[in-house]
Amino acid sequence: MMRRSAPPAADWSGLDAVQPLAPQEFDQIRQLARQTFGLDLKNGKEELVSARLRRLVKDGGFRSFQEYHRHVLADSTGQSLAHMIDALATNHTSFLREPDHFDFLRQQVLPTLAARGPLEVWSAACSTGEEVWTLAFILNEALPSRTVRISATDISNKALRFAERASYPAERCHGLPANWLSRYFVPEDGSPKTYRINPQIRNQVTFRRLNLVEPLSWPRPFPVIFCRNVMIYFDRATQERVVQQLAAHLEPGGYLFVGHAESLTGVSHSLEYVRPAVYRKTQKREGKWSKSS
Repeated sequence: MMRRSAPPAADWSGLDAVQPLAPQEFDQIRQLARQTFGLDLKNGKEELVSARLRRLVKDGGFRSFQEYHRHVLADSTGQSLAHMIDALATNHTSFLREPDHFDFLRQQVLPTLAARGPLEVWSAACSTGEEVWTLAFILNEALPSRTVRISATDISNKALRFAERASYPAERCHGLPANWLSRYFVPEDGSPKTYRINPQIRNQVTFRRLNLVEPLSWPRPFPVIFCRNVMIYFDRATQERVVQQLAAHLEPGGYLFVGHAESLTGVSHSLEYVRPAVYRKTQKREGKWSKSS
């Protein structure tokens, strides 16, 4: 009788040895994300968290998300936490996103600022930079004789590095006015497939990493702050804290632009409603906090 040979030993070396994300591990990561940068990971986001962090877990040699979580907490340099933030942060944006904001800025806000000296505005969640450069183009067009400065901040080091390079594939520039492409961009290395922001515009912007849920400090208030499509990821208490800080850094009469998906309805704040997703700091001293549209 012919004896069957034993099957070859299984080779697990090429397989992902990281254990699946357990419910308690998701809760640990969710709490850390909320405490450190305000991200509100609701139930149902387990697959997203697992997918975005698995590479960090695996590359770090950890067998479980719990081991990885302990490592992030123990890393006194903060680098592990920064990498976790980069992985979890959503950086979707585009040039001229929510264009009615830029129309309102051009038609209603900038004419009131035309007589002042240097103009500095703040893009508080600048992501990969498209909002920043859109602001720069509009400011330079509307106020050609003024000195323009833009402070651009984001919590994601990865997004900031991309924004600072100021280089974009042609497909991400699709839909921009032709005169903007010719005036504010240069083909990179002579190739029309990638465009780089020209040096004059690039030099008007200063990038800085900033966590909106931590205490903020700027040397002067701003007449315009854009903080769009980031507060949708915060819980209500964090939204109120962030809006209060943003309002404190607006000059009297200054404007705050938020994303159309993040109305401040039900959020306590001291700003007056102007139009959907646009709010204004009153000229007089702020009164008590109230809820508005």
